[in-house]
Amino acid sequence: MIAADFATRLDKIHGDLAAGARVNSRGYDWRMDQLRALRRLFTENEDAVCEALRKDLNKPRFECVATEHGVVLSEIEDALKNLRAWMNPRRYFAPLYNQPGSCEVRYDSLGLALIIGAWNYPINLLLAPLVAAIAGGNSVLLKPSELADATAKLLVRLIPKYMDPASIGIIEAGPEETSLILDKKFDTIFYTGSGHVGKIVMTKAAAQLTPVTLELGGKSPCVVTADADLKVAAKRIAWGKFMNAGQTCVAPDYVIVQPAAKARLVAELKAALLEFYGANPEATPDYCRIVNERNFDRLKGLMDGEKILHGGQAKRETLYMGPTLLDCTFASPIMKDEIFGPLLPIVEMESTSEMVEAINKRDRPLALYVFSGDKATQEKFLRETTSGGACINDVVMHMPVASIPFGGVGASGMGHYHGIYGFRTFTHSKAVLRKATWIDLSLRYAPYTPSKIKWLKRLF
Repeated sequence: MIAADFATRLDKIHGDLAAGARVNSRGYDWRMDQLRALRRLFTENEDAVCEALRKDLNKPRFECVATEHGVVLSEIEDALKNLRAWMNPRRYFAPLYNQPGSCEVRYDSLGLALIIGAWNYPINLLLAPLVAAIAGGNSVLLKPSELADATAKLLVRLIPKYMDPASIGIIEAGPEETSLILDKKFDTIFYTGSGHVGKIVMTKAAAQLTPVTLELGGKSPCVVTADADLKVAAKRIAWGKFMNAGQTCVAPDYVIVQPAAKARLVAELKAALLEFYGANPEATPDYCRIVNERNFDRLKGLMDGEKILHGGQAKRETLYMGPTLLDCTFASPIMKDEIFGPLLPIVEMESTSEMVEAINKRDRPLALYVFSGDKATQEKFLRETTSGGACINDVVMHMPVASIPFGGVGASGMGHYHGIYGFRTFTHSKAVLRKATWIDLSLRYAPYTPSKIKWLKRLF
């Protein structure tokens, strides 16, 4: 049920931010000041951020620093270092028919941006886009996920304390309230979450011709060939899959392995899990919990009926679900939709061409992972499949790199961010032509004579 005063509060904050977006000139100095303020927020509140994440997801401090706190700080530092170069107009050669003249591209702020974060990485996925929006000189309304309640409440307290309140606001909202937010006019919307809600966001945005960036998910495949370093592959797969209890949009969703490597890969995965979390992962402080009972029940239903190779422990009262390896085929029910939890199906397939075909029959994934010692095999998967991003002989590690774009394709999303790519997502590339007036050729003006047509053809 929507709180009685929510609409009033929303009108006030949206109106103030929209007014600021219309009249304020947010140049280089303002952007740098706000980026430094955001950096102070992080450096002065690391303990509070990690404690909130522990309350929401039982997230260990290492994962807090590595996947949330540190990632956003890296984005901030990259923007502080490169912002002036990003903002500078890019000059281009003017073609002969526009001489004497010059061309340039300028990067204008879009105006008022709405950023809707996700619960699985409630700091990273809300504030890394904020870095890009600030770099672009925009006003921003932040909507943290209501499912990460402790983190949302912390941000509601910290954002007004550190950031310019006339330009950057934050509001807590559940699904019904978020629908009201989406009815407001924004100049761009950045959403991270499920494809189902992404469609709702896009539909609402379409009514006002608002551009959207959608960071979604999908079933990211992980290919392991017989010539891969199976020990290293297993450790990296186990880390990327079971970090955050599998609740990661770029986690390996399933493994496709050649038969000759399957038994050893499974053995190495088991050994890696024992090394990471011990014989009883429930007791270690380094393993997360499922976010809520609804998601726990969904995951338990996916696991039931599958052949368990390892793990399978689940306790609803504590939201604990242990790291689990499953023996599956592509016909298994768990292979239909993104898992988003600590269940790793392992599918056996001999031919790399069949693997490519199986991947391409599905929606385009957010990530593709290939473990192989053969460069030709690596290139085959990169060339013959399409995904938002890819790693060769690793998983997930492309995601935090500030110098390369992160985003999906097709059902896994649209648009991208990080570094200069985020800056361009939150700006309009404005084409500018500058012309001299000391000469004004009559070629383009009527009457259009045969001679003019002859000269015109020489210009193209």
